[in-house]
Amino acid sequence: MKTDELQYWLALWRTPNVGPVSFAAALQNFPDLKSYFDHNPAINIDWKKIEADLAWAELSSNHHIITIRDDNYPLHLREISSAPPILFVEGDLTLLSKPQIAMVGSRHPTSAGCDNAHQFAKAFAQNGWIITSGLALGIDAASHEGALDGQGKTIAVMGTGPDQIYPKRHKALAKKITENGCLVTEFPTGVTPISMNFPRRNRIISGLSSGVLVVEAAYASGSLVTARYALEQNREVFAIPGSIHNPVSRGCHALLKQGAKLVETSQDVMEELTLSCSPHPPFGHPATSAGQALLPQGEKGIRDEGENEINHPFLKYIDFDTTPIDLIIERSGITAEEASSLLLMLELESLIQSVPGGYSRLK
Repeated sequence: MKTDELQYWLALWRTPNVGPVSFAAALQNFPDLKSYFDHNPAINIDWKKIEADLAWAELSSNHHIITIRDDNYPLHLREISSAPPILFVEGDLTLLSKPQIAMVGSRHPTSAGCDNAHQFAKAFAQNGWIITSGLALGIDAASHEGALDGQGKTIAVMGTGPDQIYPKRHKALAKKITENGCLVTEFPTGVTPISMNFPRRNRIISGLSSGVLVVEAAYASGSLVTARYALEQNREVFAIPGSIHNPVSRGCHALLKQGAKLVETSQDVMEELTLSCSPHPPFGHPATSAGQALLPQGEKGIRDEGENEINHPFLKYIDFDTTPIDLIIERSGITAEEASSLLLMLELESLIQSVPGGYSRLK
């Protein structure tokens, strides 16, 4: 799209109270968006912000602004009812139209949950699937990293502008993703992390993908929002079960009760999707331990709703199922003597219990 035309698309997208639906209505009612503003002279266009968007696109050949009328707009995403009219992309633009599996879950995962996310993503990537997630702490990050470890490609859908990486600690991960995938967002430059933007981002994660795998999720979490969008968009929904004692498993269990497909291996997902779009024959990768634990609140209060705060840092190494002490020591990286002392303290506080073969979480 020519710059003269694109600037009016950007102007309308930045207009207060204009979302995908009202934007689509404007496209239907006006031959071009300049005429929309001619008919609405009271709208004040902040041209400096438009210039910032265009300047971002000019910074690198790796930066792209695409509209829903462009040929390279992802077809799968165009199908959804609230498709974003504009996407800002950094990285390999062509990946947006290739077969993807979305992986989502808690920002406060268990060690076992992170292992599952990493290993499943690695197996998917080794079979040619692109892993799509949200760049958040926890399961999202483990999924992106698993795809990269599998020498595959990954897409991060952001809830900020393309020039704002959130959380900041993921700047290095984001750079790796731009080199082996892409970052994508509907939000223009300068948009900082706002909690209401992340549910909006979730519809894009599911919209780009053929199916959504929920690794870990509390009963009222953002991951379940993504699963709901997936169902509305006629995508497949998968969930990994966990311990019945673990609050972070309750969201997955709720999805399973509602008809999501239970997953034990990566093959369970790939076999379901392979008939329509799997790029290579699937192979399985077994899930690791289903035991899980709960971590404290994430950055700036943006967190999965319904997750309690049990904030002793050592608890993240102990599952709700039996966790051998050797595994606890391996996960924590401390000595056996230090681990024994901490385990005794947690047991006295009734946070864990000693069981045959190791320890298990109580809260």
